[in-house]
Amino acid sequence: MILYSFRRCPWAMRARLALRYAGCTVQVVEVAMKNKPAALLALSPKGTVPVLDTGAGVLDESLDIMRWALEQHDPQDWRLLADPAAAQHAQALIARNDSTFKAQVNLYKYAERYPEHTREHYRQQAECWLAELEQLLDGRPYLLADHPSLADAALLPLVRQFAGVEPQWFAEAAYPRVRSWLAGWLASQLFTSVMAR
Repeated sequence: MILYSFRRCPWAMRARLALRYAGCTVQVVEVAMKNKPAALLALSPKGTVPVLDTGAGVLDESLDIMRWALEQHDPQDWRLLADPAAAQHAQALIARNDSTFKAQVNLYKYAERYPEHTREHYRQQAECWLAELEQLLDGRPYLLADHPSLADAALLPLVRQFAGVEPQWFAEAAYPRVRSWLAGWLASQLFTSVMAR
């Protein structure tokens, strides 16, 4: 199997996380986004990463890749099959992360491109999401269970990106549980292994 990836892309990052967690053996091809290989474009004309060639088909959406990986092997129940309500909650969280929060992170990170408002304004727009995650982490180490789930792995890359815009602000902000959750993921063997150069 071949995964076309870009190391810092949040969508490729979460696909790599799920594939590594599930124990899928894949060859990772690092793509230079300004010089996309013909093989990638032949598989997926839209030319974005990640793209997984399973040998039996092509997946070119990160969530589809994650779900496919978990169907192969899911030792910690990332799919939350034991708790259907939590699984449904996971889908809702991911949908909002991938739409509303993604847009907010882009505005915050690239505030100079959107001079209608200040970076602080864009950050404040995104803080509602952090506050919600902070509540979810009350009394447990992960968002929806006592173990990682698809939601944790899917949200992680964008929260990481948000935290990196103003690291000092994030280090002092009123979201200690989110900070601890993020730090735990970033220090994990799973994350460090998929981020190795």
